[in-house]
Amino acid sequence: MTLRVVGAGFGRTGTNSLKLALEQLLGGRCHHMHEVFERPELMGLWTEAAQGRPDWEALFDGDVAAVDWPAAAFWRELVAEYPDATVLLSKRPSADDWWRSASRTIFLTFDSPALPPEARPWLDTVGAVIARHGVDPSNEAVSKEAYERHLELVRAEVPADRLIEWTTGDGWGPLCAGLGLPVPDEPFPHVNTEAEFRDNLGLGS
Repeated sequence: MTLRVVGAGFGRTGTNSLKLALEQLLGGRCHHMHEVFERPELMGLWTEAAQGRPDWEALFDGDVAAVDWPAAAFWRELVAEYPDATVLLSKRPSADDWWRSASRTIFLTFDSPALPPEARPWLDTVGAVIARHGVDPSNEAVSKEAYERHLELVRAEVPADRLIEWTTGDGWGPLCAGLGLPVPDEPFPHVNTEAEFRDNLGLGS
């Protein structure tokens, strides 16, 4: 099995919903940060990748697609590693929208008292992965600039006939058109909202 879709979008760009959508469309598992938490053996592999020693075959064993961080931080490597894969660039309507969501969810995990001390090594790896984009969770301006720059880089480096751009709220349309698949009858998945994420961290609304 090989990746058919390489996700290049940052976390908090609808990636969990896309994971479920791609699993339905492609009939296989889609790699996502949630997969890492559910399969802790992946943490060591991603740490190795962050240190320049990736084992893509082991990381994506059994997967048909990959979205979200950590994979998105290695989009260039994965685009080259899987030359037949479609590249999925997920995004929010604006850098402001993305920062608002990420700063109220993902970035809070780095200092969350709800996480046990043994989670620290993994959070250090996640921080290193995010930093590959030039994102600084403590600096709004730097992070929004990195977000915009990332979109431009992907558009510049990935051929248009290999690229799907998908904005949160787009639903099935661009995804199915880009993959050449029929649109399912059921609604597009909508999961892992900001409120749900914050509730899981014990932060409330």
